[in-house]
Amino acid sequence: MLVGVAIVFPVVFSIGSAYTRRETALQRLSDFKGHAFALYYASRDWPSNKENNLSKEARSLIRELLFTLKTMLKVNSKSEWDEYEKKIYGLFSRLSTLTMEFRNFGVQSGEISRLSQYISKMIIAFDNIRIVHRYRTPITLRAYSKVFIYSFPIIYGPYFASTFKDFSAQLEYVMPVLYSFILVSLDNIGDHLENPFDEVGEDDIAIEAEEIVRLLQ
Repeated sequence: MLVGVAIVFPVVFSIGSAYTRRETALQRLSDFKGHAFALYYASRDWPSNKENNLSKEARSLIRELLFTLKTMLKVNSKSEWDEYEKKIYGLFSRLSTLTMEFRNFGVQSGEISRLSQYISKMIIAFDNIRIVHRYRTPITLRAYSKVFIYSFPIIYGPYFASTFKDFSAQLEYVMPVLYSFILVSLDNIGDHLENPFDEVGEDDIAIEAEEIVRLLQ
């Protein structure tokens, strides 16, 4: 019982923690997408002077942001990560500069201030996604779980051997295999949920950059 609690509790806790982080990442990704759409629609509809390229420039910057974010969340090298992060903040800077051009096409200062808030909320959403990617379930807890899972067959071997005469031979072999299968399966679920952006597994988050850009019309 003690070994069972020592294994099951941290594994289930890790899965719950990873799932919560995945749901948080989905919410922040929705915030990012929603404010990007709002910014694009504003560039298309708010200027009274329609002779401008604001919507095309906004669409181009949002497209580059999405594809850069999608690629960035798949890299594991810190140097590559830092390079992509610098590029994304540079794109945010270009978006901010673009909003200043709205004044030249009949957009009022109050509306430009609202556009700046859209960009600010996109930056906050991005930073939340970055935090979810970087800070995961404590590595010591995961290592602790794996040690007990891998040592479980060795620890329980004598017990199953001692009960050989109490059960049928088939059941005596099935029980330890079933125990190990359940625990390893739970551990694998936790591992797949740890990084919700690597697109390895059914439950990962797919940043559908192509689909989002297609809807920016």
